[in-house]
Amino acid sequence: MTSKFAVILAAGQGTRMKSKLYKVLHPVCGKAMVEHVLSQVEENKMDEIVTIIGHGAKDVKKRLGKRTKYALQAKQLGTGHAVLQAEELLKDKDGVTLIVCGDTPLFTAQTFSELFEYHEQKGAVATVLTAEAPKPFGYGRIVRNELGIVEKIVEQKDANEKETAITEINTGVYCFDNKELFEALHQVKNDNVQGEYYLTDVMEIFKNAGKVIAAYKMKNFDESMGVNDRVALAQANKLMRQRINEKHMKNGVTLIDPQTTYIDVDVKVGRDTVIEPGVVLKGRTVIGEDCFIGAHSEIRDTVIENNVTVTASLLEESTMAEGSNVGPYSHLRPAAKIGKNVHIGNFVEVKKAEIGENTKVGHLTYVGDATLGKNINVGCGTIFVNYDGINKHHTNVGDYSFIGSGSNLIAPLEVADHAYVAAGSTITNNIDAHDMAIARGRQVNKKGYFDHYPVADAAEKAEMSTHKNI
Repeated sequence: MTSKFAVILAAGQGTRMKSKLYKVLHPVCGKAMVEHVLSQVEENKMDEIVTIIGHGAKDVKKRLGKRTKYALQAKQLGTGHAVLQAEELLKDKDGVTLIVCGDTPLFTAQTFSELFEYHEQKGAVATVLTAEAPKPFGYGRIVRNELGIVEKIVEQKDANEKETAITEINTGVYCFDNKELFEALHQVKNDNVQGEYYLTDVMEIFKNAGKVIAAYKMKNFDESMGVNDRVALAQANKLMRQRINEKHMKNGVTLIDPQTTYIDVDVKVGRDTVIEPGVVLKGRTVIGEDCFIGAHSEIRDTVIENNVTVTASLLEESTMAEGSNVGPYSHLRPAAKIGKNVHIGNFVEVKKAEIGENTKVGHLTYVGDATLGKNINVGCGTIFVNYDGINKHHTNVGDYSFIGSGSNLIAPLEVADHAYVAAGSTITNNIDAHDMAIARGRQVNKKGYFDHYPVADAAEKAEMSTHKNI
């Protein structure tokens, strides 16, 4: 079986992005552009992948890790010069080499596979991936002879009037016989408008040597889109979102309004889950079956089991067990673990806390650095006071306990099973099982106080004046 290699070009700075972030690291649907490219290349079971790095080399290596080897292009002298930097790693190997740019995040593994297959069928030394472009300006043009055979590829700045009228463009993706590629690269010259060493010039070198050059025209031009500025980045995100959303819908997920639903590429969603408009699902979020994700919820790196309801809430790095619900307008912060059939109501914040099965935290409550058992009721306006200004402290609340409304639980604190906290209490001491804690001032009624209250007298006179005017 023929060995397969890949070279990913990721050395450019991307000045048109006008950004401190290097171009290929700009995200598209939750993943850097170059990561998208690498992931699709990997699906073709390559024998070796080399990424050409330059600007932002350290950051690119940090992002891609050991999934690829690297070659440094210290000076950006053109695409031909960039590929030549991989010579030390690849030049003596028999096989086919795929060349792809790191700023083309929409290419699919299927397209790469079709290109490999076409290249082998034609017995070509080089095969270029082409497409029909509705607006070809800026792209290299595919120049064919009267028989349809590729003669050369002309860059936009070097094209004459006849060549600029051609609509078949070079997508920047190629398959080459590996050894032939590196031999030809040493013959490339830089006598062009840009003064660069073009990879495309190897086509004319092969043609003059009488070798077979092929061109495979892909069906979907949108895949070939290169990202050079923020406008193109937004368009790439839009196209990728459409692709992702269609995949989920075909797999049995209901998206009420796909155009306003934003799902990152690594998100997983189970069948019969319904997602309302304005939802944002980020990172490596996993959502089970038969869930309901309400409008304008945002969920990041969170695991949600089956039959969970999320209503207009923000969830980050949390977990929700089967049958639980949250919202509206609640916030699960990192390390929140919500158990089975737990109810988290409106305006509740949970941080680094585990809440056991069937427990209810109804509304207007903060639960931080705590472990709550099962079948607990937490009343409205309860605060788990976890921070003393220097350190965070933990609170444990046992099964079947009741926390009255407006209570403050001052950590560190142990509340045993079947304990009861009276409403309005500030609890600083541990509570034993079956005990009730009351920690509030005793009520005192001041008899006749209103009659001596200055504001009361003024209010009464104002009311009498109003009645006279009527």
